[in-house]
Amino acid sequence: MKDNLVTVFGGGGFLGRHVVQELLSRGARVRVAQRDLATTLRVKPLGGLGQTQMIAADIGKPDSVARAVAGSDIVINLVGILTGDFDAVHHRGAANVAQAAADAGAGALVHVSAIGADAQSPSAYGRSKAAGESAVRAAFPTATILRPSIVFGREDQFINCFADLIRTLPIVPVIGADTKFQPVYVADVASAIVNAAADPAAHGARTYELGGPQRLSMLELNRWIAQGIDRERSFLPVPAPLASMIAAFGFLPGAPITRDQYAMLQTDNVVSPNAPGLAELGVAATPMAAVADAWLVQYRKNGRFAGRTKAQG
Repeated sequence: MKDNLVTVFGGGGFLGRHVVQELLSRGARVRVAQRDLATTLRVKPLGGLGQTQMIAADIGKPDSVARAVAGSDIVINLVGILTGDFDAVHHRGAANVAQAAADAGAGALVHVSAIGADAQSPSAYGRSKAAGESAVRAAFPTATILRPSIVFGREDQFINCFADLIRTLPIVPVIGADTKFQPVYVADVASAIVNAAADPAAHGARTYELGGPQRLSMLELNRWIAQGIDRERSFLPVPAPLASMIAAFGFLPGAPITRDQYAMLQTDNVVSPNAPGLAELGVAATPMAAVADAWLVQYRKNGRFAGRTKAQG
């Protein structure tokens, strides 16, 4: 990776910051392409002098995408949304990035999709992710496609969301209680992305599914979080008819705010049997318990001082 110019679309986001840091640590020159350059301020200090570039780019605008990838050796696309025009971002935007990477003569393209990408998915999100994968393959046949499960880390919008809900409510409603997840650590995903980008001969034209070492139902995950933040709570699985209504009107704290997000909960979010994953990309999966305490402590009753009084007594 040393001295290669790598353009990272979405490099200023939650996952993007970890990918950029991993690239910089390996000596790559990184161009962070972001629609809102204000989000890139946190990655600018991570590199050496002249090692990091910032460029405004909107994956919905082919001209701006072409400018962002000009001269790039490697292109990485991390852009994704949970609400909004999925097709514009996950399909047409992904196609724009792949075509620009091919036109620029990039040696490798890594496209981050998601577990659940399926043309027959009940959710528009899943269908748009599948359409994006097809468009990427058509424009850049040797692209590496990565499908992570739920990505967790200090600044995620998944584990933290539930931790805050559990801290707030004495009785916690759980939508999609039986739906299974395989949470994967953000640093592991970042390493997998960079490993794939660094060796297109081994990983090009392949699809990997990335999951952590634990498979937990939504209910089990909530109980795990409650235990991790030292909160005794009762959990109330929400019946499907009521959950569907909540999804439509979004009147329950922590509930999905769209029908499409509820539709996503109808399918398990776990790695498919025999699918290549982190191990094939040279990454050992990190258990949640090994790292989550570092930030879940903020949700305990006394924060980082929790347990001190008891220990002193």
